[in-house]
Amino acid sequence: MGKELIIDQDPKSPIAEIFRTLRTNLQFMTSNQGLKTLLVTSSVPGEGKSWVSANLAVAFAGEGKKIALIDSDMRKGRLHTIFEIDKKPGLSNYLSGVSEVEDKEDLFSYFKKTNVEGLYVMPAGDVPPNPSELLVCDKMQELVEKLKNTFDMVIFDGTPVLLVTDSVILSRQLDSSLIVTSYKSTKMGDVEKIKKMIENVGGKIAGVVINKIPVAAKKYESTYYYGNHEESNKSDNVDVDSISSQEENTNIEDEILKEIEEFDQKEEKKEEEND
Repeated sequence: MGKELIIDQDPKSPIAEIFRTLRTNLQFMTSNQGLKTLLVTSSVPGEGKSWVSANLAVAFAGEGKKIALIDSDMRKGRLHTIFEIDKKPGLSNYLSGVSEVEDKEDLFSYFKKTNVEGLYVMPAGDVPPNPSELLVCDKMQELVEKLKNTFDMVIFDGTPVLLVTDSVILSRQLDSSLIVTSYKSTKMGDVEKIKKMIENVGGKIAGVVINKIPVAAKKYESTYYYGNHEESNKSDNVDVDSISSQEENTNIEDEILKEIEEFDQKEEKKEEEND
């Protein structure tokens, strides 16, 4: 298992605890609707959606549930790297029917069992010429229903919304969506744009994860964190970033939003000066 799976490698760490908290929050927020399928997306690459998807899936599996994690980024999927599994056969092969699997309709032929009890990963598969078209085909809708009937929870790691339409297309077929953002990198306007795009096609938003928030060392003992994501597996050190424990949520969230707004204002001012 890769180093990015913090919740599996170090289950007692503050990072692991925040993912369990995120899992619980999602369950409470959607208790009336009965959340079974969740899309995790972002605005652009590098904001940590695959890292969040993977660790959140491990957190759900930790409850003794049967969890499916689907890499629906058929262009540049990363889950096979995070879990150190083969990239194919995967989602694109199942939807297109182009694979070397003997029984092409056998769903589990496209899944890889992980070292985490109850967690199964379907990698992205071969890069198809038409990812968006595969996501709107009847077989994709049938797949979602099969997954809901087979697993307790299904998490889809999607594409960045502002680059391609794949995640927007997928959002309308799933129960809800989680948007992963990067502190002082993702603009508030982009988050609002993603929310509008998903809601315009009938999708729902569960919430927003703000990733990569630097926290002062003196706050470490009383604060829970998300860890740095995409590139952490390239080093023995995992940079610890992110947000607060429940006791401090309100104050720190206000500070975060204020800092993000100030950052956006500075960026707009720079663009005006350049013009």
